[in-house]
Amino acid sequence: MAYDFDLYVIGAGSGGVRAARFAAGFGAKVAVAESRYLGGTCVNVGCVPKKLLVYGAHFAEDFEQASGFGWSLDEAQFDWATLIANKDREINRLNGIYRNLLVNSGVTLHEGHAKIVDPNTVEINGERHTAKNILIATGGWPQIPEIPGHEHAISSNQAFFLKELPKRVLVVGGGYIAVEFAGIFHGLGAQTTLLYRGELFLRGFDGSVRKHLQEELTKRGMDLQFNADIERIDKQADGSLKVTLKDGRQLEADCVFYATGRRPMLDNLGLENTGVKLDKKGFVEVDDLYQTAEPSILALGDVIGRVQLTPVALAEGMAVARRLFKPEQYRPVDYKMIPTAVFSLPNIGTVGLTEEEAREAGHEVQLFESRFRPMKLTLTECQERTLMKLVVDAQTDKVLGCHMVGPEAGEIVQGLAIALKAGATKRHFDETIGVHPTAAEEFVTLRTPVGA
Repeated sequence: MAYDFDLYVIGAGSGGVRAARFAAGFGAKVAVAESRYLGGTCVNVGCVPKKLLVYGAHFAEDFEQASGFGWSLDEAQFDWATLIANKDREINRLNGIYRNLLVNSGVTLHEGHAKIVDPNTVEINGERHTAKNILIATGGWPQIPEIPGHEHAISSNQAFFLKELPKRVLVVGGGYIAVEFAGIFHGLGAQTTLLYRGELFLRGFDGSVRKHLQEELTKRGMDLQFNADIERIDKQADGSLKVTLKDGRQLEADCVFYATGRRPMLDNLGLENTGVKLDKKGFVEVDDLYQTAEPSILALGDVIGRVQLTPVALAEGMAVARRLFKPEQYRPVDYKMIPTAVFSLPNIGTVGLTEEEAREAGHEVQLFESRFRPMKLTLTECQERTLMKLVVDAQTDKVLGCHMVGPEAGEIVQGLAIALKAGATKRHFDETIGVHPTAAEEFVTLRTPVGA
């Protein structure tokens, strides 16, 4: 049977665009459908605008510390509207780049909501298109629990477009999105409370990292409330919000921001017209080749719920394009040693196993850890401390994990991730000459184990 397209991609986010561009480059006839914005969550309401806001929030500290280096500054003034307008301009520029990337690659772009009619047919804007392969890359969507008054809360989708900076913000959640936005609001001058129902935020990260960040955020004056959850939200006559907790306490806020999880975006996608199956959490079930239970339909990225990171979706998109249209270049995605960063203030960078994971896996563990005040702060009143930690297998000397909390942690850990991926040992770290004076050199001068 002759099809209109070799590959029809639903979703123009990171993974979908990567798969489409490279498939077209390999000679396939490709179309992409997008109903919202080119670039997906990351470019529009995720990592890119979030990091721009993190940069903005960090200036308050820079101004405060400048006096230690002899700079006299008038009182700094912050304008939220300017930051958001400049952010919007940059995102619009990136949208245009994504459009050009697709069109210049020979990909047909369909703008509208695509629905799968049958295993080889997609309907969009009243027209039907057939495809040998359909790729679902629709990403995720933030969830707000349906408690009384949930309509008064916002998610990350709305946070990027607030007309003004709220004076009092209550951030709900214990994951990286909650921690990052709490840092943004706090850094920009809002009275910020971070509320989490668990014992300590960032579950799954190394215990030393979690505790160190808690200490640093507390130093900065952020209100951290653990073992706490919201019962209801009531809007007051003056527009403020009265938040009732499950323990009976009441808090007041001008904005309640929920970051308590994301769901796969499968609304009105037409999966009921196919044999595609979902897992227990509602994500699209795929095999190691990103194949669903329906042979002609594949899925990747956040919608499959594996590792929900932009670079991972890019790698998955490349793997799908190669396997389908350039099999001699195909290689599977390696999900081990994936580095990641949390753009909290201060930043977190991490790669490999946590101390807890290493012990659970049966390794005899050696730990190397350092906490120090960064050189940049020695002429200031700021008492922030950086954490660096290596998790090492005592039997093989192999470095299993590398963790950092401090300025530019993500930038530093990216390079170390290559070393860990290559199987570096602690001896390799010890024999590497440091770049002096830098914070990064601490990773190659850790000599004495702190625990086992």
